[in-house]
Amino acid sequence: MNISNIFKALTLVLPLGLVGANAEAAPAASSLLTPDNHVLLLIDHQPQMAFATRSIDIAELRNNVTGLAKSAQVFDVPTILTTVAADSFSGKIFPEIQAVFPDQVPIDRSTMNTWEDQRVSDAVAETGRKKIVVSALWTEVCGVMPVLSALEQGYEVYFVTDASGGISDEANDRAIERMVQAGARPITWVQYLLELQRDWARGETYAAVMDIAKEHAGGYGLGIFYAETMFHAQEGQ
Repeated sequence: MNISNIFKALTLVLPLGLVGANAEAAPAASSLLTPDNHVLLLIDHQPQMAFATRSIDIAELRNNVTGLAKSAQVFDVPTILTTVAADSFSGKIFPEIQAVFPDQVPIDRSTMNTWEDQRVSDAVAETGRKKIVVSALWTEVCGVMPVLSALEQGYEVYFVTDASGGISDEANDRAIERMVQAGARPITWVQYLLELQRDWARGETYAAVMDIAKEHAGGYGLGIFYAETMFHAQEGQ
């Protein structure tokens, strides 16, 4: 076996700090997301919205939001799906998202600000959780408005930047800047997945997390596949 190839594979795995003996748990930051402290809100991932999105490639967007949805599903995170004018203008939610939550009917709205639809804000409140993770099309409209609204009502809000998009780089970036200035925290979908797993010794979700990474996490996922198939490596082993 080529030693240089093994080394390259390990460079994808080892930086995550996930080999060696387990240590006793120390207190983690309260700002970190856990499976039981937040709700995921997926907003307007629909064809008509995607057609005009320019800040991210549409294939990449679909991949990322699917990885995000699967991450929430694996960890049993309450997830709210919502669309705007699905039957009359924007089309149904991406089929890959619906496939993750096949029994859930998205809340279809007329308002651009998701938070102004009482059904959505009530659904968030009913979870009893004060952290909200948001992914939306477009960032500058259906993303920024509910984020600012939820922040004003005392929620902690995290915005998944690479599972969202705007009609231009400028529109997307200014919206993210506005949300951050108001107190929102930008994250990415792989960050979300690994933040929920947190410890590779959590065997009940290990295999599912690895499957999501291999399917949706690009080079990192390919590195996992390589390490597994070439020398049967595992994170944390």
